[in-house]
Amino acid sequence: MDRMEELPEYAERVLEVAELIPPGRVMTYGDIAEWLEEGGPRQVGRAMALYGGGVPWWRVVRADGTLLPGHELSALAHYRSEGTPLRDAARSADSHVPRLDMKRARWDGDEGAGDSAHI
Repeated sequence: MDRMEELPEYAERVLEVAELIPPGRVMTYGDIAEWLEEGGPRQVGRAMALYGGGVPWWRVVRADGTLLPGHELSALAHYRSEGTPLRDAARSADSHVPRLDMKRARWDGDEGAGDSAHI
């Protein structure tokens, strides 16, 4: 059975958007919900947590730019290889893991999307 046939429709749509995000760019959970005009950040996060392992999950992020807890090093490797804009961690931060530079990394779904219409 095909992966898409096994997924709930909303999760399928979330994953399709995640696959559209260009390398080096990110969308927040809320951005994807707005793109789909359905659900909210929590619903997108749940779909990604349950079904997102086969798509570029590191490109779907928290609005504050913090890396996904428990997956920081894996995500960071992807960001560095793709040239995703990062900000150094503050000296006062508990960890020394950088954050995403959301002003530069955030993708609005239009730039570089070609002829792809909203899903």
